[in-house]
Amino acid sequence: MSQSDPIADMLTRLRNALAVRRDWVVVPSSKIKKAVAQVLKDESYVSEYQVVKDGVREVLRIHLRYDDNNQPAINGLRRVSKPGLRVYVTKKELPRFYGGRGISIISTPQGMMTGQEAWRKGIGGELICYTW
Repeated sequence: MSQSDPIADMLTRLRNALAVRRDWVVVPSSKIKKAVAQVLKDESYVSEYQVVKDGVREVLRIHLRYDDNNQPAINGLRRVSKPGLRVYVTKKELPRFYGGRGISIISTPQGMMTGQEAWRKGIGGELICYTW
């Protein structure tokens, strides 16, 4: 099976798992997906993630976070930069998303980080997605 956008596939799997209130979701592993999962964990959108060996390949098992009323910590995910149209931002163009309540995930030369971290460090990069 060929995928043209593995990050969008990961975000869709997360959205679908949250919609049916799953405890965890399995996603094929890659370096960039691990980095996105780490940012989501650091910002408390997911409780944890593990790299699990599934036969020959590795998969990410992402444990989703819910509050006491069984409402998900992630209310939305939106892919911004796509393979057909890459979106790059400079330090001055870094977006504040959802009134400052959401985060933007930026791929920078110093690694994957939130838009706020990139702004503090004074660097720009590729705008991967928004999460709120």
